[in-house]
Amino acid sequence: MELAVFNSVDRDEAIRTLTPCLDISRWVEDVADARPFTSVDELLGQARQAAEPFTPEEVESALAHHPRIGERPKAQTTEAAMSRSEQAGVDPSDDGTAAALAEGNRAYEEKFGRVFLIRAAGRSAQEILGSLQERLTHTPEEEDAIVAGQLREIALLRLAGVISEGENA
Repeated sequence: MELAVFNSVDRDEAIRTLTPCLDISRWVEDVADARPFTSVDELLGQARQAAEPFTPEEVESALAHHPRIGERPKAQTTEAAMSRSEQAGVDPSDDGTAAALAEGNRAYEEKFGRVFLIRAAGRSAQEILGSLQERLTHTPEEEDAIVAGQLREIALLRLAGVISEGENA
């Protein structure tokens, strides 16, 4: 969607556009209510600001919508399509890496009580696996901050992919 269109749609449509980027109502509403934006950079700046900080409850709620790394969501939603695209670097036919990611996911969930979240876009399966193994050594407090940061990165990448400057920018 072009920025000019995003600026002009009604609030409900703006919220529907933003929600697949990050399903945190406060964030979505803050960004939608800050319209109009003069540039995508201004939009991303507002989105970044609205994401500082996320509450633990917001993080928990957002994580409920994220698939495990290495698992391709089957749903036909915009959010699921974004996740499939972001995890393009994870080859499910690489049995060794897939098994290591599955085991790491289980260990992470046992330790932290939530899915392992990482901005997968632009990362190889080996990079993701290395991050997963390293993050398993963290304390819950360290991991809370990292997860919130990863959510911000994912939201901003998705938002940048959804809203463009348009032809006249």
